[in-house]
Amino acid sequence: MVKISIDIGGTFTDVVAETATGLSSVKVLTTPDAPDRGALEGVGRLLSDLGKSHADISVVIHGTTLATNALIERRGAKTAFITTAGFRDVLDMRYEKRFEQYDLNIEMPTSLVDRPLRLGLQERILADGSVLQAPQDTEIDALAAKIKSQDVEAVAIGFLHSYRNPAHEEYVADRLQQTLGGTVTICRSADVACEIREYERFSTVCANAYVRPLMSQYLGALKYELNGLGFGGSFLMMLSGGGLTTLEQAMRFPIRLVESGPAGGVALAAHVAREVGSTKTLSLDIGGTTAKICFIRNGNPQTTRRFEVARAWRDVKGSGLPVRVPTVELVEIGAGGGSIAAVDTLGRLKVGPRSAGSDPGPAAYGRGGKDATITDAHLTVGNIAAEGFAGGMISLTPANAPNSIARHVQTPMGIEDVETAAAGIIELADEAMANAARVHGIELGHDIASFDLLVTGGGGALHAARIAEKLGIRRIIVPQNAGVGSAVGFLRSPVAFESAISVMELLHDVDAVELTQRVAAQLSYVRSIVGEAAPADQVTTTVKVELRYQGQGLEVVLEHPADDSFRIDVDQLEAEFIERYNVLVGFTLKNIPVELVSVSLTAREKRALDTHPFTPQPSEAAETTRMVFDLAAQRQVSYQIVKRATLGADVVNGPAVVAEDQTTTLVRPGWSVRASSEGHLILDRSEA
Repeated sequence: MVKISIDIGGTFTDVVAETATGLSSVKVLTTPDAPDRGALEGVGRLLSDLGKSHADISVVIHGTTLATNALIERRGAKTAFITTAGFRDVLDMRYEKRFEQYDLNIEMPTSLVDRPLRLGLQERILADGSVLQAPQDTEIDALAAKIKSQDVEAVAIGFLHSYRNPAHEEYVADRLQQTLGGTVTICRSADVACEIREYERFSTVCANAYVRPLMSQYLGALKYELNGLGFGGSFLMMLSGGGLTTLEQAMRFPIRLVESGPAGGVALAAHVAREVGSTKTLSLDIGGTTAKICFIRNGNPQTTRRFEVARAWRDVKGSGLPVRVPTVELVEIGAGGGSIAAVDTLGRLKVGPRSAGSDPGPAAYGRGGKDATITDAHLTVGNIAAEGFAGGMISLTPANAPNSIARHVQTPMGIEDVETAAAGIIELADEAMANAARVHGIELGHDIASFDLLVTGGGGALHAARIAEKLGIRRIIVPQNAGVGSAVGFLRSPVAFESAISVMELLHDVDAVELTQRVAAQLSYVRSIVGEAAPADQVTTTVKVELRYQGQGLEVVLEHPADDSFRIDVDQLEAEFIERYNVLVGFTLKNIPVELVSVSLTAREKRALDTHPFTPQPSEAAETTRMVFDLAAQRQVSYQIVKRATLGADVVNGPAVVAEDQTTTLVRPGWSVRASSEGHLILDRSEA
């Protein structure tokens, strides 16, 4: 049987097949107008190469940026928002502060729901979960009539304190559904993000409702088309948190898919880090549109339950839409192969964040693109060759690359030759990515020079050595099939699901028995979801408890394995919190009570460390070389060309180019390369 994974990115759609003999892959251009068309084309090509049919597929795993793009481009459903009367403007009031205090020109993100469609309902649940005022049927019916008259496609419901008592949301949703019928999507905040802080909860449920009709239609159509071709296996979706879920759950909570593609790259990085014994790993995934950065410790990616999407002002934190969903903690910047290089009004070279995407794509693609891009720069300096680009799936017009750079960069800036201009584009992109990693590392308190750099994506191995030099990193890891790394990461990910409970009580005021019962109910819930796609005896559960000193913003997370006998032990939690706080901060506080903020629960499928045997092919007798322009030396340098399949444990010293179908690894002077026993490339730096 065949396992298929599909990653639809902004420029390329990657399809990977796993069989008993190993992995095969294909890379095709994304079809933005109908993403499923490119995906089906890639699957068909790959199956044809393997001599298989759609009926041979046992499972399809899919990740996509479609939900993210819909939020960024505001292409979602016409949505209404029903909330407690008097609170409809929470979506505009946000955090009641400016994300850039001294910039007079900042732009706030446009709300997903127009103000006339934000509707107040006379109801109120208090902070302790008790009912002050119940909703009235006549008012609900009046709201339903208004929603129906406005041709609304989706309704988000978010009431005050529904994280403590969701009864009003459930009642209103049921009555609305009876009136509006099944053609209108209805989402409840207590289902989507059952946590305190109404702005973030309201923003999350609105975003989920906004993208759900689009995602449900797309995913349903893709599954239908695959079934029509003979596919009868399981269909799983990659979540932003690094786990897999069923198609039904993905269609119910599409907001959990916003970082599903990048999460696959992180999943592969974590898997490979465990294989090669890298305990401190900086994951860098460079695709056609963006570069994504994530820190990994002991094979476990940094994760968070707070995320921001569709930033409206210069990619500044706080200018986007907050969503409370589990996600790997990523920094994403506009520096991919399709990122456009141009001279700004001050005469400075700028690279990204605008991208040529797949249509028209870089100038060298010969599809009508005129702008100079990073891919054009790599072609111009000789880092990549036109022959065999993307495994031969894309025929390049190499003369277009230097022409576009000369027109948009060299001539406007008065640079002497086009190779220097192209190398400058690459150097600027390298610095942008290195600086993003540097700043994120400082924010997290990491000594970044002590990390290994693990790169994936079509551009990761091209930029890795120079970025590592800028960061002081001395070892680089390039996984097998790095060029389609996110799709491979899908195949290495477990089925998983996470839910959270808000508490916000002093630890010693918590009713431990009542909270234990709530935790047990949520554990059963997350187990049941994972159990839809994984054997029950292969599911493990964990509980994360978030604590802080009363009045502080520093929240400490304690993690425990959980089973049916798990109990909340207040004294034990307090002792563990004080010990952990002392490790983090260096002291503890006296006479300040500890507050229990939230409890999150995760069910996860146990996965073995899947590996495939690697044996290098015999090297070819005749060595070939390629001339590559070196910016520092200001001249062409001869690089040895090595086919990746022939690399074994023997060390090859740079300068060298390691060629393969889906990417190219640039081994700069002062670096060496070898293959690990698993087939991953290891680059070591020999010079300071």
